[in-house]
Amino acid sequence: MAYKKKAKKVKKVDSVIAHVRATFNNTYVTITTMDGNVLVSNSAGRAGFTGTRKGTPFAASQVASTLAKEMELLGVKTVEVNLCGPGSGRDSVVRTFQSSGLHVSVLRDVTPLPHNGCRPPKKRRV
Repeated sequence: MAYKKKAKKVKKVDSVIAHVRATFNNTYVTITTMDGNVLVSNSAGRAGFTGTRKGTPFAASQVASTLAKEMELLGVKTVEVNLCGPGSGRDSVVRTFQSSGLHVSVLRDVTPLPHNGCRPPKKRRV
């Protein structure tokens, strides 16, 4: 006897936080509620891009567009965006969110900066 799949319960959420981690090799986007519970997530590698194409702005925009469609089903209207990392996909994610009809209320750069962090390696002797 085959089991019937239960339909997913769709939570209606008004505003969310988009955590964007843009590295040189990939772009990860995670959508959470204001409390921090993860709703949906996606990355350029998961979207089908391989190799150096994962770090491109086009791959990041494709990731953001698929997430925007999923957020539309959840009833999301406003998005706060936390940008982290030096990658080239940062700006294209925000542009795609805006062009898909979402209101971007806050743009935050949460890239960690070292305050004179680790000790450098010793001087090279030749």
